Amino acid sequence: MAVIFPQYAEADERALSVEERLKKIEDDFYPLVDGLCKGKGLGCARLLVQKFLAGLPEIADFAYRDAHALSETDPAAHSIEEIILAYPGFFAVVAYRIAHRLYIQDVPLLPRLLTEYAHQRTGIDLHPGAQIGHSFSIDHGTGVVVGETAIIGNNVKIYQGVTLGALRVDRDQRKKKRHPTVEDNVVVYANATILGGETIIGRNTVIGGNVWITRSVPAWSRVMFKPADNDEIMSIRAKQKAQSGR
Repeated sequence: MAVIFPQYAEADERALSVEERLKKIEDDFYPLVDGLCKGKGLGCARLLVQKFLAGLPEIADFAYRDAHALSETDPAAHSIEEIILAYPGFFAVVAYRIAHRLYIQDVPLLPRLLTEYAHQRTGIDLHPGAQIGHSFSIDHGTGVVVGETAIIGNNVKIYQGVTLGALRVDRDQRKKKRHPTVEDNVVVYANATILGGETIIGRNTVIGGNVWITRSVPAWSRVMFKPADNDEIMSIRAKQKAQSGR
């Protein structure tokens, strides 16, 4: 994280050059991957580390675009630095970006350890196998769950408590698409639940809070939880008066 964002660097690391930081990552990372590469032939660990380091510029590009997406849509964000240092949703997404890179390199175990660390720290559960496009933002974030086979397009924003989950959790569903697809430019508000591998939320759609969706939604749609009718809304004082007049 500190290579991409120097703000995360420990005091003794800030004096290091980028090359020195990369070398430190390689030295720290190699023993971890080497232990996971047993039985996969000589050079496995070194190759995985080199491929991961080669992918860091792309991870950094995605991460900065994620930060800018948050800064453009959250009026409470006063600077990119604030987002990088203080936003749990951003931390979880960057951890996912790093873990996903390892996941697609078929590194065992470590991707899940990274996202579970972020899960423990932020309350946001992003599976490293999910496919998430650029400019992705999570606002507030506590309780967000994105499953292994979910696909999320570009410029998507989700709020706290959102679940992109499976309709069934049977063991025979492994290796099958179990989680929904969310296309570009979609906003999903708090506590919405979207389930199923065949469920597609079309581009430029708004999903309101607290809805439960198990079938596809066309592009340019708005799905809202049914609001209370006006005659169902009564002030507390009016209710007290009505009760006292009995």
